[in-house]
Amino acid sequence: MPATIELTRGSAVARRKPPIAILVAVSAIGPLALNIFLPSIPGLARYYGVDYGTIQLTFTLYLVGLAVSQLFYGPLSDRFGRRPLLLGGLALFVVASTICALAPPLEILVVARILQAVGGCAGIVLSRAIVRDLYGRDKAASMIGYITMAWVLAPMMAPSLGGLLDVHFGWQASFVVVALAGLLALLAGLRWLHETNFQEGPVGSPLELVLGFGRLLRSPRYLGYALPTAFTSAVFFSFLAGAPYLTIEVMQLSPVTYGLWFILVSIGYFLGNLASGRFSERMGVDRMILIGSLLALAGVAVTTAAGLSGALTPWTLFLPMMFVSLGNGMSIANGLAGSVSVFPAMAGAASGLAGFMQMGLGAASAQLVGQVQETWISALVVINLLWAVLAVAAFLLLIRPGSSRTQS
Repeated sequence: MPATIELTRGSAVARRKPPIAILVAVSAIGPLALNIFLPSIPGLARYYGVDYGTIQLTFTLYLVGLAVSQLFYGPLSDRFGRRPLLLGGLALFVVASTICALAPPLEILVVARILQAVGGCAGIVLSRAIVRDLYGRDKAASMIGYITMAWVLAPMMAPSLGGLLDVHFGWQASFVVVALAGLLALLAGLRWLHETNFQEGPVGSPLELVLGFGRLLRSPRYLGYALPTAFTSAVFFSFLAGAPYLTIEVMQLSPVTYGLWFILVSIGYFLGNLASGRFSERMGVDRMILIGSLLALAGVAVTTAAGLSGALTPWTLFLPMMFVSLGNGMSIANGLAGSVSVFPAMAGAASGLAGFMQMGLGAASAQLVGQVQETWISALVVINLLWAVLAVAAFLLLIRPGSSRTQS
């Protein structure tokens, strides 16, 4: 019999913990599908006979679907359970990926990509909520740190894999691979993923659950975790938007060179999440967020000083960003764990809202950097300094580490 016994709506049941590998796999599905087909975009444009900007909709609208659907998975899973929402999302992902692989008319491909994002988003939101169902806050931060490493490995490996598939088998092959990956995750979930949301008491209507976002947004403590997470994520998204321009257009380096330097950023984020996995339970969520946010602020400050003084080089752009990513890996996993712990009965809604704030602010900041960097070359470093300062300030003002009792 499993060692963990919980009470659920008045009866004792065994709450079985799913293998961590399943949660890692389902959380990586969305990022994998986002990145694996990027090398195929030029081929897609030629295949459909459209310009690059038009085919870019298959990427941009995927991001929109990923962001908006996070708002709905959380509260719906609080009402109907994690398992059915997650399995339904994976099934939708498989179907949509299969449609994409069939090379449908472009309009259907774009719609299928949106549905693919909606399905893939289930694993991103619900893996965090499942972890919070099963563990206390500090242990949850440790587990989320390990799960979030999938967000690093998937984007790192996906473009290379997608490029190889495109060269040898054509652009449809990437969608076949992600459809098969989604199917394997779905079958594993059917076998080993059990329900973890057993909150007692009556459940409100879907409208009441959505309106629960208002309760979260009125909570200083929730905002104290969610806002720094969004601000530090905005630093990373802005970097993704601005670094290629600075490296390739301003520094006159090749795209291959940019890709090699970017490995430092990925290594930093991987190590930060590894640190979260190993030390969050021992040091506590609040301390890890503060250390990570301060480390990110220091890295951004170095890059800003180099940019404003005209000393921006790959070393002064990517090496400090490695430390920023290290800090982000420490603070984001813990910020997410903190945000879903403020109101445990609303863990799904809290996870979805925090994820929406992350991607929404990050996408807006990336768009801003992309719009102004050609006329304002220091846009990236100045905007990122603003986000890094706001991350530290929001955490210190709203959480005040040490002034309130740690939640579990």
